[in-house]
Amino acid sequence: MARRTHVLSALALAAATALIPVTATAQQPAHPAAPCGAPVRPASQMRVEACDSPDRIIEKAANIVPTTGQLAWQQREVTAFTHFGMNTFTGREWGSGTEDEKLFAPKSIDADQWMRAYKAAGIKQVMLTVKHHDGFVLYPSRYTDHSVALSPGSPDVVALYVKAARKAGLKVGLYLSPSDGAELPHAWHADWVEEIRAKEAAGETLSLPERMALEDGDRAPAGQGRFGNGSAVTERTIPTLVPGDDRAARVRSGKLPTFKVKADDYDAYYLNQLYEIFTQYGPVEELWLDGANPWSGSGITQKYDVKQWFDMVKALSPNTVVFQGPQGVRWVGNENGVARETEWSVTPHTTDPWTGLGSLPNDSTEPDIGSRDRLLEPGVNYLQWYPAEADVSNRPGWFYHPQEKPKTPAQLMDLYEKSVGRNASLLLNVPPAPDGRIADEDVASLTAYGADVRRIYGTDVRKKGPGPYTFDRVAVREDIRHGQRVEKFAVEARIHGTWQRIADGTTIGHERILPLSEAVTASDVRVKVLESRAKPYLAATTLHLTTAPVKP
Repeated sequence: MARRTHVLSALALAAATALIPVTATAQQPAHPAAPCGAPVRPASQMRVEACDSPDRIIEKAANIVPTTGQLAWQQREVTAFTHFGMNTFTGREWGSGTEDEKLFAPKSIDADQWMRAYKAAGIKQVMLTVKHHDGFVLYPSRYTDHSVALSPGSPDVVALYVKAARKAGLKVGLYLSPSDGAELPHAWHADWVEEIRAKEAAGETLSLPERMALEDGDRAPAGQGRFGNGSAVTERTIPTLVPGDDRAARVRSGKLPTFKVKADDYDAYYLNQLYEIFTQYGPVEELWLDGANPWSGSGITQKYDVKQWFDMVKALSPNTVVFQGPQGVRWVGNENGVARETEWSVTPHTTDPWTGLGSLPNDSTEPDIGSRDRLLEPGVNYLQWYPAEADVSNRPGWFYHPQEKPKTPAQLMDLYEKSVGRNASLLLNVPPAPDGRIADEDVASLTAYGADVRRIYGTDVRKKGPGPYTFDRVAVREDIRHGQRVEKFAVEARIHGTWQRIADGTTIGHERILPLSEAVTASDVRVKVLESRAKPYLAATTLHLTTAPVKP
C-alpha cells in the first residue's frame, strides 16, 4: 500500500492532455471470480475476493475506471434540473396523487426558452421530471389516466422538452420517480386519511405528505392502486400491449424488443413506463431514480426488483448513466449543491450494485465515502466507479413559487466551485413558471453566472500573454480515463525565483478548483503528488484570475 510522491511541472501538466486515449469499459455486471494472482486490469466494477490482500484491494481501486457514459457525463459538469408538473399549478412541493389532471394547465410551454436560459449558464445537459412522487406523468402513457392526456390541450411535455434540448445541442436526462402517490391502494388511502384526521384532532404534528393528503380530503388516488398493494409476482412481458396498441406490429416483427420479467403489479407498471420513455424519447444520457418514499412511515412500501430495471435500461440505451444505479452516479449526500473536499469517484460496496438503489455500505451523507479505510473494511465485496452528483435548486423550492427568489450569480459561482471544483457534477434545478416560461429574474441570474464562469474559467491566464502570471484560482485535474488515484497533493509556485507552497488538497479526480486566499504572481507552477494509490496520471493544470468581482 505504498504511497508514491511525484512532481509534475506546469509544462508537463499541459502535455498530459496528449496521453494515449484509454478505452472506458461499457456497463457490465461485476467481473467473475478470478485468481488472486491474476493481473488487475482496468474495469468500471470489480469484485473483492476473499483471498485479496489489502495491497491488492488498493490496486483494484486504483484501476477502477469510468464507463463511456460516465466519462462523458462527468465532462459535461453541469446539468439543469427542470421540476415542472402538477405541483407547478397547485403551489406544492410534494403532491398527493389525488389531484385532478385538469389542474395542469399551462397556457403554453416554451421549451426553447428554457434551453436558451440553460445554455446562457453554460449548461450542457438538461433533465426533466417526467413523473414526480405524485405520479402525474408528463407524456400520454398507455398505462395510466393520471397524465397530460386528460389535461387541457393534452401537451406531451416530454416530447417538447427532448426536441428542444436536442435542437439546442444539449444532452438529455429524464427523472421517473419510483414512488407514486397516484398508485396508492384506495382502501388503504381512505383509512390513512381518517388516521391523519385523528392525528390533527389530537394536536399531533403532521408530515408534509400527511398535510397534502388531508388538504385533498376524500379524493381517491388517481391511479389503479398498484403501489405496495401486495400483488403476486408473476411472469410478464414488457411492453405489455394494451387494446389497440400502436406498437403491436413493431413488437411482433421484432422492430421493438420485448423483455420477459417476473414482476408484481407496480414493478410491471414501472417497467412499462421505462420502456415507453426509452423507446419513444430515448436514448437519453441520464436516468434519475429518486429514492424517496413519502409513505414509508405510514405503512406503505413497494419492493422494487431494480435489477430488471437496470437490465432493460442497459439493453435499450447502453450509455445511459443511472442515478443510484450500477456504474452510474450517486447522491452527494445533501441538497445544497456542495461536494466533499475529499470526494472519491471509486466507492466500496457490500452488496452487488446491480441489485439495489445506491448500495453504499455507509450512508451517502457520511463524510468519508471512499478512503483506504472504507475500501478495506470487512464485508466490502465490490468496487465501482460511482461519481457524485450535487443537486440544488436555484430557488428555495424545487417547483416554481412566485414569492421565492432565485440565487444570485455569486451564489451560483460558489456552488460551481464547490461541486464541479470538488470532483462532482452540479445538478442545478431551474423550475419554469405556470406560464410555461423560466422567469426573467432566473434568466438574468443564470446569464450573469454563465458569463462569470466563461470569464474566469474559460481561459488559462498563461494564454493571455508572457509571464509572470497573476492568478487566484488553480484548477488541477487527473486524467480519469486511468481512474482516480491521487490521495494528497500540493501546488507550488515559483515566486521571485523561489518555489513556495500556495495550496494543497487530498483528492483531485475530474477537477479540483483551489481558491487562493489572495492573488499570486509567479513565473511557474507545479503540482507535487504526495500520496497516490498507483502511478498518477494528471491532466492539464490551469490558472485563473477573478479580475472583477462577481455580481451580487
